[in-house]
Amino acid sequence: MESETGSRIPPYRPTALPPLLIDVVTLFPEVIAPYVATSIPGRAAAAGLVEFRLVRLRDFTHDRHATVDDYAYGGGAGMVLKPEPFFEAVDTLRPTGPIVLLSARGRRFTHDDAVRFSLGERLTLLCGHYKDVDQRVADGLATEELSIGDFVLSGGEPAALCVLDAVVRLLPGALGDHESASADSHYDGLLSPPSYTRPPDYRGLEVPEVLRSGNHAEIAAWREAESERLTRERRPDLWEKHEG
Repeated sequence: MESETGSRIPPYRPTALPPLLIDVVTLFPEVIAPYVATSIPGRAAAAGLVEFRLVRLRDFTHDRHATVDDYAYGGGAGMVLKPEPFFEAVDTLRPTGPIVLLSARGRRFTHDDAVRFSLGERLTLLCGHYKDVDQRVADGLATEELSIGDFVLSGGEPAALCVLDAVVRLLPGALGDHESASADSHYDGLLSPPSYTRPPDYRGLEVPEVLRSGNHAEIAAWREAESERLTRERRPDLWEKHEG
């Protein structure tokens, strides 16, 4: 979708759709629970825009120790999460949308992914932990593997929080008005311009005069120029894609 000026505008979830259901399968639901009850995710849930369902992986084990991990075939350090609890948890959920395994081997999660998930009705996030997750979870269960960056986390929970937050804030009404999201970095493929608030001068650092001028046309032109400058300087990959 494009605006009148030709810039790319991602689609926006119709308000007529039912609440987005986000399932999070994790060893540690207590890590996820406080976050989804707070701030924008919490308000979105209270408003009926999204429903979070936290699924404890250990509930799908069948031995008295509730064992979820085992040694890797072929040896090596670290424990690997077993496939059975993941498969049985997802069998219980019966998801109809994307099933995402958060993984350092995954493709990089992007704003376009957040938009895509926000337009759906279901999203299931699978959180690994320890050394790794049995590859059969990726091959036979997940519909996609996503990473939030080129680094390794102790578990998939922080990555799941990043994904669900990026998705929920795009739901109509989550931010109060759509303009809040449309001015963010990556919304139209560029980085956002700098933001300033009062006081106009703080420790010798001044708010640009144009932002205090009241001239909305000049302010819009300044913001567009700053957005392009920052993208060229800091993310030439995004700038090349935008120009292409």
